[in-house]
Amino acid sequence: MKLLKSLLLIASHLATLAIGFALGVYALPIVIAPEAPTQQEIQSGLPAAQWTATFRRDLKDSDALHWGEGAVSISPQAISLLGRLAPGPDYKLYLSPEFVETEADFMRLKPKMLRVGDVKTFNNFIVPVPQGVDPAKFNTVIVWCETFSEFITAAKYR
Repeated sequence: MKLLKSLLLIASHLATLAIGFALGVYALPIVIAPEAPTQQEIQSGLPAAQWTATFRRDLKDSDALHWGEGAVSISPQAISLLGRLAPGPDYKLYLSPEFVETEADFMRLKPKMLRVGDVKTFNNFIVPVPQGVDPAKFNTVIVWCETFSEFITAAKYR
């Protein structure tokens, strides 16, 4: 009986630790995220946008914890989202020569992709396009969680 009690106590503490860790991984990016750009800031860059696309929740590898929705605008200077992303750590924005909607396709095409920059906000974002990068050489914008190798969302813009 004493052994069973000890095992239950250890199991309950380990479960609590695991749940706390998981909640911390999910909540920390939300807590430390910088202020998201306003709708006006996003819309002020729209005249320069050469392409637009839409992040949708219904992609193959999108799920309740990994999704994006909203209007994406792509210009030679910046890529912006007027919408939302599921919160998470270490999001990166990529340009791809092909549309992908699964982790397997992302990993297969990653050598041909270009990492544009970090996505640090979950309600709207603006990511500057590095000097010398030509978005016209690609056709898809992707949000990817680098730490956990998780597909978040993608949108084909040409």
